[in-house]
Formats: sequence, structure tokens, C-alpha cells
Amino acid sequence: MEQSTAESRPAGERDFDLWIEAGRAEKNYWSDLWRYRELLVILAWRDIAVRYKQTVAGAAWALLQPFISMLIMTLVFGRLAGLPSVGSAPYAIMVFAALLPWQFFANALTNASQSLVGNANMISKVYFPRVIVPTASVAVSLVDFVLSFAILAGLMAWYQFLPSWRLLTLPVFVLLAIFASLGPGLLITALTVRYRDFRFIVPFLVQFGMFASPVAYSTDIVRAKIGETWFLVYSLNPLVGVIEGFRWAILGGDAKFFTTGSLLSLLVAAIFFVVGLSYFRRTERSFADII
Repeated sequence: MEQSTAESRPAGERDFDLWIEAGRAEKNYWSDLWRYRELLVILAWRDIAVRYKQTVAGAAWALLQPFISMLIMTLVFGRLAGLPSVGSAPYAIMVFAALLPWQFFANALTNASQSLVGNANMISKVYFPRVIVPTASVAVSLVDFVLSFAILAGLMAWYQFLPSWRLLTLPVFVLLAIFASLGPGLLITALTVRYRDFRFIVPFLVQFGMFASPVAYSTDIVRAKIGETWFLVYSLNPLVGVIEGFRWAILGGDAKFFTTGSLLSLLVAAIFFVVGLSYFRRTERSFADII
């Protein structure tokens, strides 16, 4: 067992001594997460600065991407295919209410998948809990998420659509979206370090997942087409419950909240989180050797 000598320092500074103790790695690891909390903020802020300073459009790209996606989906599915909206809500607002959590999930998964590889030099030289790196990438995706609310506010003003009291519950579903993103993000991150082919697989998963999730259409259509039993199977997609929650909070009125399906989505998100975190912790020791 090793401990840095710190008797001459103030008591507050001695709280940050680093312990290397055989057989106690798990306990020390989780306490180190709190000690390195400032590193999480530093990495997230660095990624935000790089993301917006080195792009031509800057922060405008975070607004243009979901706005263009909304226009295309509204034209194709709302106008050409004639799919109905949820209650009296305009189709564009219904789509954008689902794009908010979906874009966050897609950005979080994409950023997290390359986060460890992108910080290879730091990981191979400095000790810190590696889970901080993909977590910081997920935090960066929150910036785009917050900026996208400006488009939602503009759409509501354009269509003169006023939200109900349910909008106050939106932070709960934002936390659920973060929780649903962390599990797959940790799993894909760890797999990408060992198998670099996953950098090609992730974009395909994101593209497929957008059409497999009720982004451009309502869950009412899916439930009516396949029935309640198969809809429960469909709800194994953790984004189904998140998207339903966002629409229920934003659209209000006739928007329904399918409790059973949402709880099933939450259960799957919890399983993904446990599996992702467990695999990440099991393979974390080899990251510095193979990255």
C-alpha cells in the first residue's frame, strides 16, 4: 500500500491523496470519481470549445441540423404520406418534440464512441477514472440539446401553440434521456477501443435507430397497426419511452402517456446501463495497453 506524505499540508488538501491499495480498487475507484469531478468539467468545456471554434457555422449548425431534419420529415411523412399528428398539435411540433431526445441520444452515442480513442495520449500516461471521458462527451451533447430548444420556441410561436402545465415535467424526461444514453455510450466506447470497426458500425446504428424509433410518426400509429402486445415488444427500444415522455410534456392536450410501455423502456435503459458500465469497468484496465 502506498500513500503520499501530506502531514505538512492543510487538512483540506490531504483529502486528495491518492491511495494505491491492493484488493480495494472498486472502493477507491468510485471515490476517485468525486475527486476528479473537476476533470469532467474541464474535458466537457474543452470539447465544447473545439466543437464550435473549429466549425464554419459554429453554434448555428446545432440549430440547422434538427431544423432541416424536421422540415424533411414533415414534408415526407406529414404532407406526402399523410400521417396524422398527435391530437391538435401541428405535425412539425410533434416531430421536433421527438427530435430533441433523439438528436441528443445520437450525438451522445457518436461522441462517446470515439472519446477514448480521441484521448489516447492522456489515457496512456495519466491515471484517472476512465469513465469520466465518455461521460464528458455525453455532457457536451447537452449543449446542442439546449440550443435546439430555441427552434422549439420558434415553432410554438409560429403556430401559436401554447404548452400546458406538463412542460414543467420535462426535466424528468431529460434526465431519463441522459440515463438512456449513458449505458449504450459506455458499451460502445469500450468496444471501440478493442474493435475499431465499431467506428463504422455506430453511424449505421444511429441511422437505423431513427427510423426504428417514433420520431417521424406517433406511437399511436404503431400501437394501432401492431396491437398492444407487439407494441410492448416495440417498447423494448429505450427511446420509445423517452420520446413518448417528451411528447406528453411538450404537446399536452391529447398526447397520451403509455405507462406500461414507458416503464418497459426504462427497464431496458437500466439494463443497458448496468451492462455497459460492467463491461466498461471489466475492460478498463487494458485501455492504456491497447489504445
